[in-house]
Amino acid sequence: MNKDSRIFIAGHRGLVGSAIHRELQRLGYTNILTRTREQLDLLDTSAVNDFFAKEKPEYVFLAAAKVGGILANNTYPADFIRDNLILQTNIIDASYRNQVTRLLFLGSSCIYPKLAPQPMPESSLLTGPLEPTNRPYALAKIAGIEMCWSYNRQYGTKYLAAMPTNLYGPGDNYDLANSHVLPALIRKTAEAIRTNAPTVTVWGTGTPRRELLYSDDLAQACVFLMNLDDATYNTLFTETDPPLINIGTGEDVTIRELAETVARVVGYSGSLVFDTTKPDGTPRKLMDVTRLHTLGWRHTTSLEEGIGRTWQQVRDRLIGAS
Repeated sequence: MNKDSRIFIAGHRGLVGSAIHRELQRLGYTNILTRTREQLDLLDTSAVNDFFAKEKPEYVFLAAAKVGGILANNTYPADFIRDNLILQTNIIDASYRNQVTRLLFLGSSCIYPKLAPQPMPESSLLTGPLEPTNRPYALAKIAGIEMCWSYNRQYGTKYLAAMPTNLYGPGDNYDLANSHVLPALIRKTAEAIRTNAPTVTVWGTGTPRRELLYSDDLAQACVFLMNLDDATYNTLFTETDPPLINIGTGEDVTIRELAETVARVVGYSGSLVFDTTKPDGTPRKLMDVTRLHTLGWRHTTSLEEGIGRTWQQVRDRLIGAS
């Protein structure tokens, strides 16, 4: 990407999109295209087509998605599969019709089977049953990967699907009704501090393991991939394998260890209580990041450092939250 290339970030106000936006600005890119939901409804096919025809982006980061944790996925399965299928289809197809040079489709580690080998290589895709609690969302993302691959094969496009591990950082969702595990733990612990509660309740047994990546590190990986030279970038595309690459740290912790780290970083001295009547979700979701490491990228933010940065950004708001 040149510094003045026309770059569209779909979902620039979300956790992923905002991080990519910050990274592009930090690197001096001057022609970044963004639209709020009010300005451009990505579920409106005609509106998306009109936007692409008028603005002619050269590069697209497809970070827009309907996302949520176990509760949200269980409560709104139809919304998750419908909205994600529609918006990603609109953007991928409009990118082809308007000669976008490169597109990076952001997915999720939940695309891999519930009992995939650990760590999970890209070759695990479609080799076993999915985790039931987020299957509609995962299937939508799998469809997005297949769509990128199909357009590459039929039309010669160069669309890459990047699967991040669990993410956290600025712009995360702290609503307990539909947040992911780390922001939920941060919110619960902040409320315990605010109310002087002696305990924090954690869903499940605390034994599942999770890999977590700071969102600014993900953004650096995304820009790194988009900026690969043509020869290297083209090695990511074959007739026999989907254009898929994992983004993660290659390290994981148990939910118990994660909750303990949050308590330590934010200064909470109470006890943790594990509600074993609540679902655990997938037992383990560790990404095999060999392919990304071979290309030359590794994360730089440790889990404790990332939680500390996140806490500094949200502490005042959450301590005062009701």
